[in-house]
Amino acid sequence: MRIRLMNVDDYENVHALWMTIKGFAIRSVDDSKEGVERFLRRNPTTSVVAEEDGRIIGAILCGHDGRRGCLYHVCVHPDRRREGIGRAMVVFCMNALKAESISKVSLIAFTKNDIGNAFWKTIGWTQREDLNYYDFVLNSENIVRFNG
Repeated sequence: MRIRLMNVDDYENVHALWMTIKGFAIRSVDDSKEGVERFLRRNPTTSVVAEEDGRIIGAILCGHDGRRGCLYHVCVHPDRRREGIGRAMVVFCMNALKAESISKVSLIAFTKNDIGNAFWKTIGWTQREDLNYYDFVLNSENIVRFNG
């Protein structure tokens, strides 16, 4: 298994991985090939895939705004969980962000994502209870769909 930078040529395989994750949310615009390509152009050194025998078994979209890093769509194929793949990808992303002088990283996990929430707590992330998270929709065409 190898951890490496994600590139736009990985899109179809990463998207196929996303489709294997129960409860995973995909946005029609942001998570399209064009949306991911835009994200990777803006953040060329921070997103990652875990690859084995040419197959993508894990992925993280990771970027920053110059002040704070953010992890999006952190996933490991259901058949490959609990092997340290997620942790290795997170470490890769954290080192990439540190190299760009980013000091703090955040992520959003759905409250009903028991597997994901347990993972973040296990590897030492702190759940914030001192703030509210707000969204404002700029593009109503960017539809969210959940994998069932």
